[in-house]
Amino acid sequence: MLLRTDVFRDFDRLTARVLDTAQRGTGAQLDAYRDGDAFVIAIDLPGVDPAGIEATVDRRVLTVRAERKSTAPEGAKVIVRERPTGVITRQVVLADSLDADRLEARYADGVLTLRVPVKEQAKPRRIEIVAGRERADDELTTA
Repeated sequence: MLLRTDVFRDFDRLTARVLDTAQRGTGAQLDAYRDGDAFVIAIDLPGVDPAGIEATVDRRVLTVRAERKSTAPEGAKVIVRERPTGVITRQVVLADSLDADRLEARYADGVLTLRVPVKEQAKPRRIEIVAGRERADDELTTA
């Protein structure tokens, strides 16, 4: 009996599991959605001091960096540590249609909420439709 394995498929599965676990372990999951004339990003940052959260925009890349420190006093014997600590970084590429200069950030209940307004020229607009054939006839005779 011959057992066939696809090494690359197995490696891809392993990599996906490791990366998924690593990202979920940071406590930095996010939601993103459009709410009217703004794009909203909500990032979970439980246990992070708001003064230590840094949000920057370089070109179109929004970067959020924070650090969650251990609550155990120095020298304490830790029995179980399931809550991740350390530096958390998330990056989001913003669309050209968003106005990053007017980005607003709020931190409440362990969630950083970023609102990025949609640029005026990117908002949907209604096109006026003129009734009649006069304009179309003029264009046909000049073409």
